[in-house]
Parts: sequence; C-alpha cells; structure tokens
Amino acid sequence: MEKIWLKSYPPGLSEEIDADLYPSIAAIWREACAKYADRPAYSNMGATLTYREMDAMTASVAGYLRDELKLEQGDRVAIMMPNLLQYPIALFGALRGGLTVVNVNPLYTPRELRHQLSDSGAKVIFILENFATTLEKVIDETAVKQVVLTGIGDCLPVPKRWLVNFVVRYVKKMVPAHGVSGVNMRRVLDAAPMSNEPDPGPQDVAFLQYTGGTTGVAKGAVLTNRNIVANVQQTVACLEQAKSSMDGSIIVTPLPLYHVLALTANCLAFVQVGALNVLITNPRDIPAFVKEMAKWKVSVLTGVNTLFNALLNDPEFRKLDFSSLRIVVGGGMAVQSSVAKEWKEVTGTVLIEGYGLTETSPVVCVNPVDIEDYTGSIGLPVPSTEVSLRDADGNEVAMGEPGELWVRGPQVMQGYWQRPEATAEVLTEDGWLKTGDIAVIDDKGYVRIVDRKKDMIIVSGFNVYPNEVEDAIAAHEEILEVGCIGVPDQKTGEAVKIFVVLKPGSTLSKEAIQAYAREQLTAYKVPRQIEFRDELPKSNVGKILRRELREA
Repeated sequence: MEKIWLKSYPPGLSEEIDADLYPSIAAIWREACAKYADRPAYSNMGATLTYREMDAMTASVAGYLRDELKLEQGDRVAIMMPNLLQYPIALFGALRGGLTVVNVNPLYTPRELRHQLSDSGAKVIFILENFATTLEKVIDETAVKQVVLTGIGDCLPVPKRWLVNFVVRYVKKMVPAHGVSGVNMRRVLDAAPMSNEPDPGPQDVAFLQYTGGTTGVAKGAVLTNRNIVANVQQTVACLEQAKSSMDGSIIVTPLPLYHVLALTANCLAFVQVGALNVLITNPRDIPAFVKEMAKWKVSVLTGVNTLFNALLNDPEFRKLDFSSLRIVVGGGMAVQSSVAKEWKEVTGTVLIEGYGLTETSPVVCVNPVDIEDYTGSIGLPVPSTEVSLRDADGNEVAMGEPGELWVRGPQVMQGYWQRPEATAEVLTEDGWLKTGDIAVIDDKGYVRIVDRKKDMIIVSGFNVYPNEVEDAIAAHEEILEVGCIGVPDQKTGEAVKIFVVLKPGSTLSKEAIQAYAREQLTAYKVPRQIEFRDELPKSNVGKILRRELREA
C-alpha cells in the first residue's frame, strides 16, 4: 500500500526512526541515569526518587537477581504489583540484569496466575504482599523459586514507610494472612550492585507480555529489546513533533504499568527524555487522584476513555489549573466523541487518540499532537510503520474500502512464546501482523477502526476474550452451556454479557453465577449481564454462534 499518510505528517516528523539507536532498554536507562542524575524520576504517595537514586536501587536489584540468585541471561522474572515506586525499580533492575520481564496483573485469580507463571517459566516474582494469598494457592505448580515480597510503603522514607505499612496491614487489614515465604524488597535493595553488568542485545527478549491473542488462551507476546526500543523512538518522535521538547516534562501515570500502553508510552519513553513520572496507585479513587494532580504542573496525561469521563464528572477536577497541560493521549479503547468534546471544553487540550496492540509493543497509529480537534480516527501510522488493509484472502482492498488491518514494522513482536501454531495464524512470513481489526483509510492516510474481526471485548481498555469467560463459567457443575459477547456500556465502553443454559433441575441464580465468576476471573472479566436461555444458537458442527447472540 502506498504510504499516503506521510503527506499528512506534521513538519519535523521523520518518515523513519532509528530502531537501533540503543542496543537495549537497559542502555536507555543507564544513559538517562547518567544524563539526568539529579532530576526527579518517579514520584508516588508523596515520595520522589531521583534518577541517581533509582540507578543505585536498580543496580542492587540486578545484583541480587544475577549474583545472589544466579539467574542466567534470559531467565524470566515476574512483577505483580500496582503502580508503586517498587515497580520501576524491579523492572529496570531485571532488565539491567539481562533478564526477561513478565508483567502480571495483581488482580488475577489463582487460575489466571497459575497459567501465566507456568507458561512463562518465571523463576522469580516480585509481588505486593496484599496479593500473596493468590500466589500461595498456585506457587507449587510453577517454576518460581524465589519470592520478593513488598509492602505498599517499602520505598517511602522512614518513618512514613513504617506508618503506611502498619496502617495497611493492621488498621485497614488489607494484607490477608498467607504462607508465602520470601525475602523483603528492602533486603533486595540492600544487595551489592551487580558485579559484571551485561550488555543485552537487540534480539534478546525484554518482555513476555501476555495477551489473549485471537483464541482467548493467554499467550506471551515475545517483545525483544529492539521491538521496545523502536516503539519508544516512535512514541517520542510523535509526541515531540510540532511541540516543544518533552525534555523534563511531568507525566501522570494512572494506567497500570503492567499494561503495555503505560509500560512503553509512560514508563519507558519518558525515561529517555528525563521526565518525572507521577505514579497513581489507585486511579479508581478519583478524589485522591485529582488531589495528586493538583500538586504538579502536569505536562502529559495518558489514559482511557472511562478514566477521562470519570475525571470530567468530578467537580474538583474542573477547578484544576490546566495551563501546563500540553498532551493528553487516549488509548486502550475507543475515545467517545462526547467525552473528547467535553474534555476540550474543560481543559483546553485536545484528546489525542491512538491505537496499538500488545503484539506491536504497542503503538501503531496516533493522531498528530497539533490537531485542533478530536478526529474520531486512530490517526496516522507512526514512523517506520507500514499498514495495509486486506480482504479475507489476504488481498489488498481498494482505497476507501474496509479491510483487516495488517501492520509491519520494527515494533512487531517475534511471535507468541512457545506457540508456533498461534504465531503462524497472525504473523506472515514477510513480517505482517494480522490485527483482527477491520479498518478504513481515507485519502489523507487517517485510519479508522470500524469493526473487529475477532470476538474480543474491550472493557475500560482491557481485553476480554469470550473463550476464557465461557471456559471459566462452563466449569460450574450446574451450567450446561454458556455463550459470551460484549455489549455497549456507557461507563466502560463495553461490558461482558453471557447467555446461560442451566442443567435440568438447576435453580442457579444470576447472583450465584456472578459470585462464581468472581472466584475465577479478574473483576473486569466478570459478566455484568446474564441472560438465561433454553438453548443457544449453534453452527452445524455445534459451535456457539456469538454473532447470532449479538443480533438477538
């Protein structure tokens, strides 16, 4: 496909980026720590660490993992915690040690956690103690040999550290009793720096970033250092076009760092420009979130539609000083035009929508940052990225016609971890990734998503795969069949709805099914709507026809 989008690039945005500018993420981190040593790097819960302090802490983590635990290059290290200072410390420590990071949603159920740890073969896990009970139930079925436990306040200065941990453990009682043995994060931070720090290369695997892919079985997208470095350069190039430099800016990070958008766009890209990252541990607490924003001259904010909508509905948010706010990016799910319109009225800034996938590290398209209004499109392909629209036979469709969006570029994953068949389904031999999204491209090169080829449901920016929900619910002894679809939801974009056929004689209630689902699935995957049926529509081979359920 002709790169018609290039003619819409703003002045100064290059057609290509240098995917080999840095050999690894560790190299970006080391340079940032040297270049911006005395600048603030991360702030959370009233505590701020400089790049110099973070450099020392991450060197100790690397030393603990490689010198004490004797992990070898490429071994997997899992991180299971919300946005706390401990997160980037563990992250960059592992990457400095040449290890592969496995990001884990801390709200996973035991079933979900077991699969991810077993599939990845992670040998070490950094985990917030609040979630240790989940780990306790499955650790014996995994390859995990060492657990690093951390309390919420572990990276705060004394005496605040002691006070926060005491309140969380004994006053709010947010840490259930558990039998997981491990070392404390403070012990790891006291370790000697790594003796011989390796130089991870471009093709070394930096992340196994788990996604449901096309089938619903969680698979690890293999993202190399080069994949991530390339996407960081693409992100920085797009954010800096037609704007003053992002150097030294303040970015607020409410999206969890285990989500690939926040990982690359917030955590990694803004390290390269020496920014301060303000981590929001619980973005659902909107009043506390707004109070935190009020403390800073915020330059950049990333989020999802549901978050922007929640902020707009908070009276105190509307009183904030938005004079320093330059860039606001919405991703993970479609930004609603009504939210975008109100956002501009309240803040004076345009909501810039983008698009990406776990399999693309994740950014594929983004609107120019100098647009004057919300476009309703996902924008233009980022530098060094090709897109193509294909029909069911893989042939390119005519201009203006809808087709499946295919993507090729240095940010495209190597494949799914130890799943060659699943990889072959989405990656062509010449490097194209089939996204499963149906799109159109206008004559200026702007891309719009019009439908999804897959049955995937997006709830507040998180992927939910009907297969997984169906498998989990169908395991109930009183349920005969279950079909799962996504339905429109004003608050979360989409919500999970299931259609249930009970076994003869069952009197199972909707409330009982939801209670069971909460034991098996993370909260955003739990069905919001349940409809009982006598039978479900099926194909001639017995496959449940979700399309007919959607049309019913």
